[in-house]
Amino acid sequence: MPDRVVFYLEGPSPGVDLLIRSVMVSCSSLAEYDSRSKGSICDDENIILNPKFDDGLQNWSGRGCKIVLHDSMADGKILPMSGKFFASTADRTQNWNGMQQEITGRVQRKIAYEVVAVVRIYGNNVTSSDLRATLWVQAADLREQYIGIASLQATDKDWVQLKGKFLLNGSPSRAVIFLEGPPPGTDILLNNIVVKHAAKVPPPSPPVIKDAAFGVNIIANSNLSDGTNGWFPLGNCTLSVGNGSPHILPPMARESLGHAPLSGRYILVTKRTQTWMAPAQIITDKLKLYLTYQVSAWVRIGTGATRPQNINVALGVDSQWVNGGQVEINDDRWHEIGGSFRIEKQPAKVMVYVQGPDAGVDLMVAGLQIFPVDREARFKHLQSETDKIRKRNVILKFSASDSTTLLGTYVKIRQMQNSFPFGSCLSRSNIDNEDFVDFFSKNFNWAVFGNELKWYWTEAQQGNFNYKDADELLNFCECHNIQVRGHCIFWEVESAVQTWIRTLNKNDLMSAVQNRLLGLLTRYKGKFKHYDVNNEMLHGSFYQDHLGKDIRANMFKIANQLDPSAILFVNDYHIEDGCDSRSSPEKYIEHILDLQEQGAPVGGIGIQGHIDSPVGPIVCSALDKLGILGLPIWFTEVDVSSNNEYVRADDLEVMLREAFAHPAVDGVMLWGFWELFMSRDNAHLVNAEGDINVAGKRYLDLKKEWLTLAQGHIDKQSQFEFRGFHGSYEVEVVTRSKKVTKKTFIVDPGLEPVTVSINL
Repeated sequence: MPDRVVFYLEGPSPGVDLLIRSVMVSCSSLAEYDSRSKGSICDDENIILNPKFDDGLQNWSGRGCKIVLHDSMADGKILPMSGKFFASTADRTQNWNGMQQEITGRVQRKIAYEVVAVVRIYGNNVTSSDLRATLWVQAADLREQYIGIASLQATDKDWVQLKGKFLLNGSPSRAVIFLEGPPPGTDILLNNIVVKHAAKVPPPSPPVIKDAAFGVNIIANSNLSDGTNGWFPLGNCTLSVGNGSPHILPPMARESLGHAPLSGRYILVTKRTQTWMAPAQIITDKLKLYLTYQVSAWVRIGTGATRPQNINVALGVDSQWVNGGQVEINDDRWHEIGGSFRIEKQPAKVMVYVQGPDAGVDLMVAGLQIFPVDREARFKHLQSETDKIRKRNVILKFSASDSTTLLGTYVKIRQMQNSFPFGSCLSRSNIDNEDFVDFFSKNFNWAVFGNELKWYWTEAQQGNFNYKDADELLNFCECHNIQVRGHCIFWEVESAVQTWIRTLNKNDLMSAVQNRLLGLLTRYKGKFKHYDVNNEMLHGSFYQDHLGKDIRANMFKIANQLDPSAILFVNDYHIEDGCDSRSSPEKYIEHILDLQEQGAPVGGIGIQGHIDSPVGPIVCSALDKLGILGLPIWFTEVDVSSNNEYVRADDLEVMLREAFAHPAVDGVMLWGFWELFMSRDNAHLVNAEGDINVAGKRYLDLKKEWLTLAQGHIDKQSQFEFRGFHGSYEVEVVTRSKKVTKKTFIVDPGLEPVTVSINL
């Protein structure tokens, strides 16, 4: 490999200018280039030139500002952390101003790079600020992309390491890495930066958990048979024991623990002067790392509340708050509270407490249980349920010109695809990566666009429309016979609404909403099978606040008029995990019924599924409650996160099995699967450079489990019977004369046996 290559154009006589419009240097075989280029990568090679500023500011420039070289600053108080020099910005007037280096030609596609920069800030009386490393990429067609690499809170006190990773799917015509973020007037200081091929992380080991004691409550004196022994008041409140709470376990715990009775005693918490004052226990020594714990209790509030009260089972894990479940109470009845959690790093102290009502409102807590859940035991139950609702008895009835030749004929049946929708989100840049495309097209039959259909993407500036990305993604899906969900027409959360919309008056906002509906749904009429009409209405109210309550139902009505073929969904998060009182199943049901009463043609229920430490009975309880509405339920944005791939695989298996085993669920969409292209860390199934990890292999194993194989001989009635998953099949028929015939057939959902006639 050469150290340096220069391409240049020459020729005209002196004095004659040379104008160059474009240059393309291509390789005859992209696959050959990829294999060779990957082979030429040196893991320790820094693609940044002059990374420590030993050559002054060579190869560096300011991005909308000046840059200056230093050996010290602030009267010698700021010195390089390493080496002799550092650089700083000067005269920054915008947050995006910073220092940059072009890395075109040195950065390669489909290679994961890790970035480590030593940074700090200085000036303008700012002591702490967000500081980001960003990559700007321009493609040959001038399409631009900004890739966030890393961010942290930098200070003016010390140098800190800014760390992150990135990968380019396509071949850029230009690539520039830069630092940005602090407010104008505050300078960015850079001591050194390394951008090199990211080392492959060795595969993890499954966590070793001894004596899990599934179903055993770790709360001491939960039944209060020994008064309040084992409990202590958090804050200056008073604990006492009362009688008259429910004797039965809350429903979600009953699924895990059976029907063991409770004592009927409860803790009464009085003289509360702060919302956090609560009954508490220290449970540090009773917890095991990587075990998933279910939380369950009955809670009730006393008189004096002037508004709905939010109750929370909380865990103080060292300095971190962990949510163990929430419920909203607005009456004097007992309410179930349930949730789950998992701890993956050894804590010094863990305290559990039940908090939440306003100061002066008494709190009652009965039967608090925290116990590890046995996921494998539930999986066996779910397999049985899956067999009931996702399979069908099939009778293959064979015929031939000479029926006597059929007796003894051997058949081999192989399911080619399960028809249940399993999909994922993807972005425009993903389809430039052949490895991504290969995995996606083989393992998913539905898609949803991460950002490319959202209003802030298609019309970031008023009147400037960008449908190019959505068009290209839609074309990709059509070419691969993949169905597509439309996400989303509107987004009710104000932080997701672009600035120009937020500045409109009421009349102009109404016009913009109508234009958005008309423009999007006429352009793509019949193309998207579903639309999430107004995303996250339980967590935001921008359009309702500015245009009135009727706007939500009207969005559904107009969308239905413009594209009657599309199923219109509500879509929200934390429906299924018990950890958000704003979006409990009961609140979601109330919300959907309210829309329907206003005439909104709600056709489907979207549960996003961004979940931590999922517990099957809690997820199933939410599905059971929502199922009474009779609408199809889809998990629309599933992702699970754990730093251990085996635990992540277990979490994913919980969600997929619960969904596939529930009769109200009609589809599951993952919110991505490829490392560096997901909204959550430690959630990917495929590593950045295409290696399938433990969680990805678990997904593929489940997909394989849900395909039917059968074989045997045709009986005297010229039939062969089997029970199989819904979907497409191939049957190979081998007669006694060794003649081989292949036929295909489809098994649609249904309760009654289906007869498939096959003429040989």
